[in-house]
Amino acid sequence: MKISSQQLRDTYLRYFESKWHKVVPSASLIPENDPTTLFTGSWMQPMVPYLLWEKHPLGTRIVDSQKAFRAADIDDIWDNRHTTFFEMLGNWSLGDYFKSEQIEWIWDFYVHELGLNPEKIYISVYRGNEKFGIPRDEQAVDMWREKFMEKWIDAKAVDMAEKNGMQGGRIFYFDEKENWWSRAGVPENMPVWEPWGPDSEMFWDFGEELWLHEKSQWKNQACHPACDCGRFLEFANNVFMQYIKTEDWFEELENKNIDFGGGLERIAVALTDTPDVFMGDLFDGIRWKIEEFSGKKYGENEKETKAFRVIMDHLRVVVFLIGDGAVPSNKDQWYFTRRMLRRAIRFARDLGIESGLSLEVAKVVISEYGDHYKELIDQKDFILTEIENEEKQFLTTLEKWLKEFGKLLSGFQIAYERSGKKITQIAGGKAFKLYDTYGFPIELTEDLAQEHWLSVDRDGFEKAFEDHKALSRSWAEQKFKWGLADNSIATTELHTATHLLLAGLRKVLWDHVFQKGSNITAERLRFDFSHDEKVSREDLDKVEEFVNHAIQAGMSVWVEEVPKQVAIDRGVVWSFWEKYPDVVKVYTMKSENEVFSVELCGWPHVGQSEWMGRFKIKKEEASSRGVRRIKAVLIKD
Repeated sequence: MKISSQQLRDTYLRYFESKWHKVVPSASLIPENDPTTLFTGSWMQPMVPYLLWEKHPLGTRIVDSQKAFRAADIDDIWDNRHTTFFEMLGNWSLGDYFKSEQIEWIWDFYVHELGLNPEKIYISVYRGNEKFGIPRDEQAVDMWREKFMEKWIDAKAVDMAEKNGMQGGRIFYFDEKENWWSRAGVPENMPVWEPWGPDSEMFWDFGEELWLHEKSQWKNQACHPACDCGRFLEFANNVFMQYIKTEDWFEELENKNIDFGGGLERIAVALTDTPDVFMGDLFDGIRWKIEEFSGKKYGENEKETKAFRVIMDHLRVVVFLIGDGAVPSNKDQWYFTRRMLRRAIRFARDLGIESGLSLEVAKVVISEYGDHYKELIDQKDFILTEIENEEKQFLTTLEKWLKEFGKLLSGFQIAYERSGKKITQIAGGKAFKLYDTYGFPIELTEDLAQEHWLSVDRDGFEKAFEDHKALSRSWAEQKFKWGLADNSIATTELHTATHLLLAGLRKVLWDHVFQKGSNITAERLRFDFSHDEKVSREDLDKVEEFVNHAIQAGMSVWVEEVPKQVAIDRGVVWSFWEKYPDVVKVYTMKSENEVFSVELCGWPHVGQSEWMGRFKIKKEEASSRGVRRIKAVLIKD
């Protein structure tokens, strides 16, 4: 049937609504209350609490379309099926229905609702493992065979396809690497008291000619649904959470869960039998825009196809990352936004595009996805401004960097002419200079080096980077003892006032505000914080009022040592968790009736607030993009 990807998403949600599922919106790409990961990297990640015993407020049957970003896949997007950003259609049974209903419904959805040809569908199941006492999933095999038989297809189940290939099979047994799902990978690594189990994946067959093609590096290897030849595309995964790991080993759960994920981009190309996710309709507008700017056609040659894919993938995810708050910078999630955007701009140069493409592609993405992800429409101006500013900044850097890289290549050529010895690797120190002096990410240096048949000494780069950080730390320690100018009473009082200032800013401006840096002397405090626009004098007055109220309330400072994870679980406010040891000090500033601030710290504070004086904000200004700066003093009357 002819159906767009946007219609496909809606059709899936409505189908499972008819099976008494409640629709929930996609979670953010920036995980909430999960310090273990930078991004939402799978469809099940936001659902983990409900798979681990917590009750979902909407009941036991849930359906969604979850956006996800896997930074680890950045180097795999040269092929026909990997993208760093993707949407997963998901349905969930939280101790409700199980295997028979799931196989029945998902078959009905794909074969009858969407009209996929069952002759081109292949299945994988778990082959079991005697070591763990878990049998092969013959129950799932019987259920799948029954569904195929309804279409007069004899679905033969075979094993050891990794060695023996297809063997005329339709259903294939694989081990833990392919058909076991848990947060920790293989069963022996699973934490105790967590429910996970085998899965059953669905594959689309684009035809054996892709495997046998004369340019295929896989043509002399065994072909099967889980191989990498490009013939098969996994488009769905049914996870049967039926086991729990106990102190002794594995036991079957009384109330089992279903966790299903189906890749929207992949289902879309299965519907059109097109063996390239970048030819799916979700990429049409982006691809056409690149063709318009470059005057080139996607797929005409290998190098340009690679550039198209990088640009299409990276610019799409940049829009979503910024929409969820990860603006381009050099910190945490924000660094990946910068890296993806700059990499796309650099590859656009390979297609002859100088500038302007990023902004136009972003408009296409917002337009095409805005009906479902309404936050993109709400954040449109902000997203476009961030992309435009980052591109302008990077293009200036890029020109300087390309000149320096050209000098490097010229030096290699001169050395070769003099010695006859060809240089094949860029030294780590030289790569670090490109990063440190010109702000060019190591990954982009590696990309361009590869195009010139060079490698980069990554270990040498990391050593140079660590040496630089150590030198910077030594300098900082000499300049500021305890991170402050001194440990005088005046400096200590201003340090305590800084904690109250952050609490006041979060109270007045809301909880997107985090500390980005501080500099405190005996005369004044300087405080940098995350915020996108100038703070009005009215709001600054409210912050002053909050701080002075805390001081006048006879506030005292209490310190408690707790494990870092306990502090995280409590929701203690802080920006630099990675800098602290496993046991941290939590400072609470409170009066008899009010709590004003709860933060991590390692520096001295006043014991009582009576002598601190009156807090006054002297200046508020921009520090850098997305960061504001306040300068303030304590006035002793």
